[in-house]
Amino acid sequence: MLKTVLLLTAALASSAVQAAEVVVYSARNEQLIKPLFDAYTKETGVAVKFVTDKEGPLMARLKAEGRNTPADLFMTVDAGNLWQAAEEGLLKPVDSKALKANIPAHLRDPGNSWFGLSVRARTLVYNTNKVKPGELASYEDLAGPKWKGRLCLRTSKKVYNQSLVATLIGEYGEAKTEAMVKGWVANLATDPFPDDTKAMEAVAAGLCDVTVVNTYYYGRLMEKKPSLPLAIFWPNQDQKGNTGVHVNVSGAGVTRYARNEAEAVKLLEWLSSEKAQNLYADVNMEYPANPKVKADPAVAAWGVFKQNLINVAEAGKLQAKAVMLMDRAGYK
Repeated sequence: MLKTVLLLTAALASSAVQAAEVVVYSARNEQLIKPLFDAYTKETGVAVKFVTDKEGPLMARLKAEGRNTPADLFMTVDAGNLWQAAEEGLLKPVDSKALKANIPAHLRDPGNSWFGLSVRARTLVYNTNKVKPGELASYEDLAGPKWKGRLCLRTSKKVYNQSLVATLIGEYGEAKTEAMVKGWVANLATDPFPDDTKAMEAVAAGLCDVTVVNTYYYGRLMEKKPSLPLAIFWPNQDQKGNTGVHVNVSGAGVTRYARNEAEAVKLLEWLSSEKAQNLYADVNMEYPANPKVKADPAVAAWGVFKQNLINVAEAGKLQAKAVMLMDRAGYK
Protein backbone atom coordinates (compact mmCIF):
# COMPACT_ATOMS: atom_id res chain seq x y z
CA MET A 1 0.00 0.00 0.00
CA LEU A 2 2.79 2.40 0.97
CA LYS A 3 4.61 1.58 -2.27
CA THR A 4 1.47 2.40 -4.27
CA VAL A 5 1.05 5.73 -2.49
CA LEU A 6 4.69 6.64 -3.11
CA LEU A 7 4.42 5.78 -6.79
CA LEU A 8 1.22 7.81 -7.11
CA THR A 9 2.84 10.77 -5.34
CA ALA A 10 5.86 10.60 -7.63
CA ALA A 11 3.64 10.46 -10.70
CA LEU A 12 1.65 13.47 -9.57
CA ALA A 13 4.84 15.39 -8.80
CA SER A 14 6.22 14.53 -12.22
CA SER A 15 2.99 15.68 -13.85
CA ALA A 16 3.10 18.96 -11.93
CA VAL A 17 6.67 19.61 -13.04
CA GLN A 18 5.74 18.89 -16.64
CA ALA A 19 2.70 21.17 -16.48
CA ALA A 20 4.78 24.04 -15.08
CA GLU A 21 6.65 24.45 -18.36
CA VAL A 22 5.70 25.53 -21.89
CA VAL A 23 7.89 24.96 -24.94
CA VAL A 24 7.58 27.46 -27.80
CA TYR A 25 8.92 27.15 -31.35
CA SER A 26 9.28 30.76 -32.48
CA ALA A 27 10.13 32.40 -35.80
CA ARG A 28 10.33 35.67 -33.91
CA ASN A 29 13.78 36.77 -32.79
CA GLU A 30 14.86 36.09 -29.22
CA GLN A 31 15.12 39.77 -28.32
CA LEU A 32 11.45 40.26 -29.23
CA ILE A 33 10.04 37.35 -27.22
CA LYS A 34 12.34 36.80 -24.24
CA PRO A 35 11.11 39.88 -22.32
CA LEU A 36 7.55 38.60 -22.70
CA PHE A 37 8.32 35.10 -21.55
CA ASP A 38 10.36 36.39 -18.64
CA ALA A 39 7.41 38.56 -17.56
CA TYR A 40 5.05 35.59 -17.85
CA THR A 41 7.32 33.36 -15.76
CA LYS A 42 7.68 36.07 -13.12
CA GLU A 43 3.89 36.46 -12.93
CA THR A 44 2.86 32.79 -13.05
CA GLY A 45 5.88 30.73 -12.07
CA VAL A 46 5.54 28.75 -15.33
CA ALA A 47 8.83 28.35 -17.18
CA VAL A 48 8.85 29.12 -20.92
CA LYS A 49 11.49 27.39 -23.01
CA PHE A 50 11.84 28.47 -26.62
CA VAL A 51 13.60 27.53 -29.84
CA THR A 52 14.04 30.21 -32.52
CA ASP A 53 14.53 29.65 -36.24
CA LYS A 54 12.96 30.61 -39.57
CA GLU A 55 9.33 29.55 -39.99
CA GLY A 56 10.13 26.99 -42.73
CA PRO A 57 12.62 24.94 -40.70
CA LEU A 58 10.39 25.13 -37.62
CA MET A 59 7.38 23.78 -39.50
CA ALA A 60 9.54 21.04 -41.03
CA ARG A 61 10.74 20.18 -37.53
CA LEU A 62 7.17 19.96 -36.21
CA LYS A 63 6.28 17.61 -39.07
CA ALA A 64 9.32 15.40 -38.52
CA GLU A 65 8.81 15.20 -34.75
CA GLY A 66 5.10 14.43 -35.02
CA ARG A 67 3.68 13.11 -31.74
CA ASN A 68 7.15 13.30 -30.17
CA THR A 69 7.52 17.07 -30.51
CA PRO A 70 8.30 18.95 -27.30
CA ALA A 71 6.68 22.10 -28.74
CA ASP A 72 3.43 23.29 -27.18
CA LEU A 73 3.11 26.59 -29.04
CA PHE A 74 4.15 27.72 -32.53
CA MET A 75 4.78 31.44 -33.00
CA THR A 76 5.56 33.20 -36.28
CA VAL A 77 5.03 36.30 -38.39
CA ASP A 78 2.56 36.73 -41.26
CA ALA A 79 -0.88 35.19 -41.48
CA GLY A 80 0.25 33.30 -44.57
CA ASN A 81 2.70 31.29 -42.48
CA LEU A 82 0.14 30.70 -39.72
CA TRP A 83 -2.45 29.60 -42.29
CA GLN A 84 0.06 27.16 -43.80
CA ALA A 85 0.85 25.67 -40.39
CA ALA A 86 -2.85 25.11 -39.75
CA GLU A 87 -3.44 23.76 -43.26
CA GLU A 88 -0.65 21.19 -42.78
CA GLY A 89 -2.20 19.95 -39.54
CA LEU A 90 0.49 21.33 -37.25
CA LEU A 91 -1.95 23.28 -35.03
CA LYS A 92 -5.11 22.42 -33.13
CA PRO A 93 -8.24 24.55 -32.64
CA VAL A 94 -8.54 26.36 -29.32
CA ASP A 95 -11.96 27.18 -27.89
CA SER A 96 -11.16 30.14 -25.66
CA LYS A 97 -13.59 32.88 -24.67
CA ALA A 98 -10.67 35.08 -23.65
CA LEU A 99 -8.95 34.83 -27.03
CA LYS A 100 -12.18 35.47 -28.92
CA ALA A 101 -12.87 38.49 -26.72
CA ASN A 102 -9.35 39.89 -27.02
CA ILE A 103 -8.57 39.33 -30.71
CA PRO A 104 -10.93 40.69 -33.42
CA ALA A 105 -12.36 38.14 -35.84
CA HIS A 106 -10.41 39.42 -38.87
CA LEU A 107 -7.12 38.95 -37.00
CA ARG A 108 -7.56 35.27 -36.15
CA ASP A 109 -8.14 31.97 -37.90
CA PRO A 110 -11.86 31.38 -38.60
CA GLY A 111 -11.32 27.86 -37.21
CA ASN A 112 -9.50 29.18 -34.10
CA SER A 113 -6.25 27.34 -34.85
CA TRP A 114 -4.17 30.54 -34.53
CA PHE A 115 -4.56 34.07 -33.22
CA GLY A 116 -2.93 37.34 -34.18
CA LEU A 117 -0.97 38.90 -31.32
CA SER A 118 0.40 42.04 -32.97
CA VAL A 119 -0.55 43.97 -36.08
CA ARG A 120 1.68 45.38 -38.78
CA ALA A 121 0.26 47.69 -41.44
CA ARG A 122 1.68 47.56 -44.98
CA THR A 123 1.29 51.13 -46.09
CA LEU A 124 2.81 53.89 -48.23
CA VAL A 125 5.91 55.90 -47.37
CA TYR A 126 6.77 58.94 -49.49
CA ASN A 127 9.44 61.61 -49.93
CA THR A 128 8.10 64.77 -48.30
CA ASN A 129 10.24 66.98 -50.57
CA LYS A 130 8.80 65.50 -53.75
CA VAL A 131 5.25 64.39 -52.95
CA LYS A 132 2.28 66.15 -51.36
CA PRO A 133 -0.09 63.91 -49.37
CA GLY A 134 -2.96 65.02 -51.62
CA GLU A 135 -1.26 63.29 -54.56
CA LEU A 136 -1.57 59.89 -52.84
CA ALA A 137 -4.74 57.85 -52.59
CA SER A 138 -4.57 54.04 -52.71
CA TYR A 139 -2.63 50.93 -53.62
CA GLU A 140 -4.49 50.92 -56.93
CA ASP A 141 -3.53 54.51 -57.64
CA LEU A 142 0.18 53.56 -57.63
CA ALA A 143 -0.50 51.72 -60.91
CA GLY A 144 -1.58 54.96 -62.60
CA PRO A 145 0.50 56.87 -65.20
CA LYS A 146 1.34 59.77 -62.86
CA TRP A 147 3.65 57.43 -60.89
CA LYS A 148 5.68 56.36 -63.97
CA GLY A 149 9.31 56.06 -62.89
CA ARG A 150 8.45 57.19 -59.35
CA LEU A 151 7.75 53.90 -57.53
CA CYS A 152 10.09 51.65 -55.56
CA LEU A 153 9.08 48.21 -54.25
CA ARG A 154 10.52 45.38 -52.22
CA THR A 155 10.94 42.08 -54.04
CA SER A 156 7.90 39.90 -54.66
CA LYS A 157 9.84 37.00 -53.14
CA LYS A 158 9.09 38.26 -49.64
CA VAL A 159 5.97 36.91 -47.94
CA TYR A 160 4.84 40.43 -46.93
CA ASN A 161 4.23 41.43 -50.55
CA GLN A 162 2.76 38.04 -51.38
CA SER A 163 0.25 38.52 -48.56
CA LEU A 164 -0.57 42.05 -49.73
CA VAL A 165 -1.32 40.83 -53.26
CA ALA A 166 -3.24 37.83 -51.90
CA THR A 167 -5.46 40.19 -49.89
CA LEU A 168 -5.98 42.39 -52.95
CA ILE A 169 -7.09 39.30 -54.89
CA GLY A 170 -9.59 38.57 -52.12
CA GLU A 171 -10.91 42.11 -52.39
CA TYR A 172 -10.84 42.83 -56.13
CA GLY A 173 -10.45 39.47 -57.88
CA GLU A 174 -7.54 38.22 -59.96
CA ALA A 175 -8.11 40.23 -63.15
CA LYS A 176 -8.21 43.65 -61.48
CA THR A 177 -5.34 42.79 -59.15
CA GLU A 178 -3.16 41.56 -62.02
CA ALA A 179 -3.77 44.80 -63.91
CA MET A 180 -2.82 46.71 -60.75
CA VAL A 181 0.42 44.78 -60.24
CA LYS A 182 1.36 45.19 -63.92
CA GLY A 183 0.87 48.92 -63.41
CA TRP A 184 3.20 48.87 -60.41
CA VAL A 185 5.87 47.07 -62.44
CA ALA A 186 5.50 49.58 -65.28
CA ASN A 187 6.00 52.45 -62.83
CA LEU A 188 9.15 51.14 -61.12
CA ALA A 189 12.08 53.54 -61.00
CA THR A 190 14.52 50.66 -60.54
CA ASP A 191 14.63 46.92 -59.81
CA PRO A 192 12.87 45.76 -56.62
CA PHE A 193 14.88 45.96 -53.40
CA PRO A 194 15.70 43.06 -51.05
CA ASP A 195 14.07 44.73 -48.04
CA ASP A 196 11.77 47.55 -46.95
CA THR A 197 14.55 49.64 -45.43
CA LYS A 198 16.54 49.83 -48.68
CA ALA A 199 13.37 50.78 -50.55
CA MET A 200 12.75 53.66 -48.11
CA GLU A 201 16.37 54.78 -48.33
CA ALA A 202 15.98 54.96 -52.10
CA VAL A 203 12.88 57.12 -51.64
CA ALA A 204 14.74 59.39 -49.20
CA ALA A 205 17.65 59.70 -51.67
CA GLY A 206 15.29 60.78 -54.45
CA LEU A 207 15.74 57.67 -56.61
CA CYS A 208 11.96 57.28 -56.42
CA ASP A 209 9.12 59.10 -54.68
CA VAL A 210 7.00 56.46 -52.92
CA THR A 211 7.15 52.86 -51.74
CA VAL A 212 5.11 50.24 -49.85
CA VAL A 213 6.45 49.01 -46.51
CA ASN A 214 5.56 47.54 -43.13
CA THR A 215 5.17 50.34 -40.60
CA TYR A 216 7.68 49.01 -38.09
CA TYR A 217 10.48 49.27 -40.68
CA TYR A 218 9.59 52.95 -41.03
CA GLY A 219 9.68 53.34 -37.25
CA ARG A 220 13.09 51.69 -36.93
CA LEU A 221 14.61 53.74 -39.75
CA MET A 222 13.28 57.07 -38.50
CA GLU A 223 14.46 56.27 -34.98
CA LYS A 224 17.99 55.97 -36.36
CA LYS A 225 17.76 58.76 -38.95
CA PRO A 226 15.00 61.19 -37.91
CA SER A 227 16.05 63.82 -40.46
CA LEU A 228 15.17 61.71 -43.49
CA PRO A 229 12.46 63.35 -45.66
CA LEU A 230 10.00 60.48 -45.21
CA ALA A 231 6.41 60.25 -44.01
CA ILE A 232 3.64 57.65 -43.81
CA PHE A 233 0.44 57.86 -45.86
CA TRP A 234 -2.57 55.67 -45.06
CA PRO A 235 -4.14 54.48 -48.35
CA ASN A 236 -7.70 53.42 -49.17
CA GLN A 237 -9.27 55.47 -46.40
CA ASP A 238 -12.04 57.29 -48.26
CA GLN A 239 -13.68 54.44 -50.14
CA LYS A 240 -16.81 52.51 -49.24
CA GLY A 241 -16.98 48.79 -48.61
CA ASN A 242 -14.27 46.43 -47.46
CA THR A 243 -11.36 48.82 -47.95
CA GLY A 244 -8.66 50.21 -45.74
CA VAL A 245 -4.97 49.71 -45.02
CA HIS A 246 -3.69 46.19 -45.59
CA VAL A 247 -2.79 44.66 -42.22
CA ASN A 248 -1.08 41.45 -41.26
CA VAL A 249 -0.19 39.84 -37.96
CA SER A 250 2.39 38.05 -35.96
CA GLY A 251 0.65 35.34 -34.01
CA ALA A 252 0.66 31.89 -32.50
CA GLY A 253 -1.23 28.64 -32.19
CA VAL A 254 -1.17 25.55 -29.98
CA THR A 255 0.64 22.66 -31.64
CA ARG A 256 -1.31 19.58 -32.62
CA TYR A 257 0.59 17.29 -30.25
CA ALA A 258 1.19 19.75 -27.41
CA ARG A 259 2.13 17.91 -24.22
CA ASN A 260 1.06 20.82 -22.03
CA GLU A 261 -1.95 22.04 -23.97
CA ALA A 262 -3.64 23.71 -21.00
CA GLU A 263 -0.52 25.70 -20.13
CA ALA A 264 0.00 26.62 -23.79
CA VAL A 265 -3.55 28.00 -23.96
CA LYS A 266 -2.97 29.99 -20.76
CA LEU A 267 0.20 31.52 -22.23
CA LEU A 268 -1.61 32.36 -25.48
CA GLU A 269 -4.46 33.98 -23.54
CA TRP A 270 -1.97 35.96 -21.47
CA LEU A 271 -0.21 37.19 -24.63
CA SER A 272 -3.57 38.51 -25.88
CA SER A 273 -4.39 40.24 -22.59
CA GLU A 274 -4.26 43.97 -22.00
CA LYS A 275 -1.41 43.45 -19.55
CA ALA A 276 0.83 41.76 -22.12
CA GLN A 277 -0.25 43.40 -25.37
CA ASN A 278 1.64 46.68 -25.02
CA LEU A 279 4.85 44.85 -24.24
CA TYR A 280 4.33 42.43 -27.12
CA ALA A 281 3.67 45.14 -29.72
CA ASP A 282 6.02 47.81 -28.44
CA VAL A 283 9.21 45.78 -28.68
CA ASN A 284 8.90 45.73 -32.49
CA MET A 285 7.01 49.03 -33.02
CA GLU A 286 3.85 47.14 -34.02
CA TYR A 287 0.19 47.72 -33.13
CA PRO A 288 -1.55 45.70 -30.40
CA ALA A 289 -3.98 43.13 -31.78
CA ASN A 290 -6.23 43.67 -28.76
CA PRO A 291 -8.27 46.80 -29.62
CA LYS A 292 -8.60 47.73 -25.94
CA VAL A 293 -4.87 48.48 -25.84
CA LYS A 294 -3.40 51.74 -27.13
CA ALA A 295 -0.36 51.75 -29.38
CA ASP A 296 2.99 52.96 -28.09
CA PRO A 297 3.12 56.80 -28.29
CA ALA A 298 5.81 56.68 -30.99
CA VAL A 299 3.60 54.42 -33.11
CA ALA A 300 0.40 56.33 -32.32
CA ALA A 301 2.10 59.50 -33.60
CA TRP A 302 1.87 58.11 -37.13
CA GLY A 303 -1.87 58.75 -37.05
CA VAL A 304 -5.15 56.86 -36.96
CA PHE A 305 -6.17 54.68 -39.90
CA LYS A 306 -8.95 52.33 -40.98
CA GLN A 307 -7.89 48.70 -41.32
CA ASN A 308 -9.00 46.46 -44.15
CA LEU A 309 -11.32 44.01 -42.38
CA ILE A 310 -10.84 41.10 -44.77
CA ASN A 311 -9.76 38.16 -42.63
CA VAL A 312 -5.98 37.91 -42.65
CA ALA A 313 -6.31 34.17 -43.33
CA GLU A 314 -6.94 35.18 -46.97
CA ALA A 315 -3.21 35.97 -47.12
CA GLY A 316 -2.60 32.24 -46.80
CA LYS A 317 -5.52 30.88 -48.80
CA LEU A 318 -4.71 33.01 -51.83
CA GLN A 319 -0.93 33.14 -51.53
CA ALA A 320 -0.20 30.57 -54.25
CA LYS A 321 -2.44 32.52 -56.65
CA ALA A 322 -0.69 35.73 -55.62
CA VAL A 323 2.76 34.30 -56.39
CA MET A 324 1.66 33.11 -59.83
CA LEU A 325 -0.03 36.44 -60.53
CA MET A 326 3.09 38.44 -59.63
CA ASP A 327 5.16 36.15 -61.85
CA ARG A 328 2.78 36.76 -64.79
CA ALA A 329 2.92 40.48 -64.15
CA GLY A 330 6.73 40.52 -64.28
CA TYR A 331 7.09 41.52 -60.63
CA LYS A 332 10.47 40.10 -59.62
